[in-house]
Amino acid sequence: QVQLVESGGGLVQAGGSLRLSCAASRSINPLVMGWYRQTPGNQRELVARMSSFGSKNYADDVKDRFSISRDNVKNMVYLQMNRLKVEDTAVYYCAAERDGSRSWGQGTQVTVSS
Repeated sequence: QVQLVESGGGLVQAGGSLRLSCAASRSINPLVMGWYRQTPGNQRELVARMSSFGSKNYADDVKDRFSISRDNVKNMVYLQMNRLKVEDTAVYYCAAERDGSRSWGQGTQVTVSS
């Protein structure tokens, strides 16, 4: 099972940008990598996913503002978040998926102030 460690969260004003990083303990080449987020009392929801072949999909409310990328040599996954909104405030989790199994990082808090 791959171990994932997120970083890059923090406090930012609305309209600002953050870049989240996710470091994997082993090769991510065959894995679908994704970012999810969760707010208190709510289900964890998909933000963005990227296959090993480079195809991407995004949640509707972030598709014009966020961008997922991956570096299969460094075993890193990134989420560039632009034009942040207060409603983007959440704990963001990195996920690695394969054959129906998913591994999670510990999460990083993103707080967007008005």
